[in-house]
Amino acid sequence: MITVINRLTVHGDIPAFQRVLQGITAHMSSQPGFLGHRLYRSMRDPRVFIETAQWTDAASHRTAMRADAFREKVKDLGGLATPEPDVFETVEEDAPTAAERA
Repeated sequence: MITVINRLTVHGDIPAFQRVLQGITAHMSSQPGFLGHRLYRSMRDPRVFIETAQWTDAASHRTAMRADAFREKVKDLGGLATPEPDVFETVEEDAPTAAERA
């Protein structure tokens, strides 16, 4: 599994940005290899968002990004936000067990 982490700094209308991003997410979530998505918003600077998406592998993500439908949706993002995406692999993970949470 790989994780795509994308920092997005909005310099346009935030609701318009969120609508465009929802369209991109809808497209990506229908692609083979897509596992899940989360969107975070900075509490310190509400113009900054962090998007994470999990994919089975980097090849599936690359294939989804090469699709014409993806490129059409992404071009609307350019006037609203500056994306800084990268692909990451998990090096270490520490999550409490159910007994530890109780």
